[in-house]
Amino acid sequence: MGGGPVAAGGIQDASFAHLLDPKRKWYNNKRIILLNAWIFLFLITSSTNGYDGSMMNGLQSLPQWQSAFNHPSNGMLGVLNAIQNIGALAGYPFAPYLSDGIGRRKTIFLGATIMLVATALQTASQSVHMFIGARFMIGFGLTFAANAAPMLVTELAYPEYRSQLTSLYNSLWYSGSIVAAWTTYGTFKINSTWAWRLPSLLQGIPALLQFALVLLAPESPRWLISKGKEAEALRVLAYYHADSNEQDPLVQYEFEEIKTAIEFDRTVAANVGWKSLIATPGNRKRMRIIVALAFFSQWSGNGLVSYYLNKVFNQIGITGSSTQLLLNGFLQIWNLFWAVLAAFLVNRLGRRFLFLTSAGLMTLFYMAQAICFAQYSEHGVPAAGHAVVAFVFLFFAAYDIAFTPLIVSYTVEILPFHLRAKGFTVFSFVISLALIFNQYVNPSALAALGWKYYLVYVCWLAVEFVFLWFFLVETKNRTLEETAAIFDGEDALQKIAHQGETRDLYETSSVKQP
Repeated sequence: MGGGPVAAGGIQDASFAHLLDPKRKWYNNKRIILLNAWIFLFLITSSTNGYDGSMMNGLQSLPQWQSAFNHPSNGMLGVLNAIQNIGALAGYPFAPYLSDGIGRRKTIFLGATIMLVATALQTASQSVHMFIGARFMIGFGLTFAANAAPMLVTELAYPEYRSQLTSLYNSLWYSGSIVAAWTTYGTFKINSTWAWRLPSLLQGIPALLQFALVLLAPESPRWLISKGKEAEALRVLAYYHADSNEQDPLVQYEFEEIKTAIEFDRTVAANVGWKSLIATPGNRKRMRIIVALAFFSQWSGNGLVSYYLNKVFNQIGITGSSTQLLLNGFLQIWNLFWAVLAAFLVNRLGRRFLFLTSAGLMTLFYMAQAICFAQYSEHGVPAAGHAVVAFVFLFFAAYDIAFTPLIVSYTVEILPFHLRAKGFTVFSFVISLALIFNQYVNPSALAALGWKYYLVYVCWLAVEFVFLWFFLVETKNRTLEETAAIFDGEDALQKIAHQGETRDLYETSSVKQP
């Protein structure tokens, strides 16, 4: 079933824009500014992950790191890169139960605590095995924080900015990668092990901020209502969305809609075990899309450059460590620009348009990379090697307009509350599996096949475009609860209809207010 007809047919946008106070904007309302500051604290969870990929790229170009760990290559290099994701795999069975059990904030705090300890061990590493163990712990702790943080962002955000802020979550992956890229470039001239220890130490900054502050932040109103703490949830919504006015029409609409949706989950969809992810046609549609997006996000050819940029550069004649580090630094800034731009345009352009444009352009630019790489490898044309670099930048611009900002935000918004933590865990689990495979296979395949390895990704990118064309569903201009109507059919439509009656009631009452 294609995404277009589902998104456009039958179900009109249940927009609540008329309930938003036009004078209540993020830049002139102190409460929304404070809320967005808390949200930024959650968003930087993604920076830790981005920092890691870029740091490992940079460390491979540092002679000091190569010497300290006996010049790792192929299998050992694959382990060093993949071990963080193996640590993440170990945390996945526990993450959703913690997010749903102790709350989003405390789960982030636990993850930050583990990452702080692991960063200290990584910085103090005396052997490659100690370094590997520390990176395993970083991945393990990051799993908890990364499971809870995007859900807390999307469940707390002011409705007008929810999509943009949630899309910023994965976009800020590049904020971490920028710091790591330029840190390794700056430490290149340090003639000691601090050339790689300092970048390792700075990886802990986001976790340190969360460790110190996250327990002071507001909890998710949806989680509070699910635990019977309705009064506290109403206070949170009112404080941050309506200057503490609990009778504000928007706050009452949000509060009643959340209660209705969670009660619906308890009565109609009472089974919240793992099997429930595939128990209904609507949930199977969700999981088909979620698993595909998770796999596509790591198997679109981006992993080759994200973790093995130095090997790509070496094969096109760019061998100087300083040049490699400089290009890596500029690439991360370029990526951040396009990802953030797309995050702010997500409601205007729509998810489906951005994903299809991204997949189409990636296929085109990766094909161009393969042609230029072949010209350099077969004929030694220097200009072809430089063209590869240009097409790497263009490829990542295409990747960044959808697969950076949208994979997380789209996943959390199409999952109903009772499945959100488990469904997001499946998403993260598939990403880790794809990453581990990529990180083991890519260096060996690139060494064995050279430019021909690019052709595998060109063909796969074409497959991704076809899948997205037929199955991706548009979800713009809907609340989290309303999005369920696209997937869950008649029951969800009845729930939305009931909520519409509630909304009309509050509209009427709001007219009577002075």
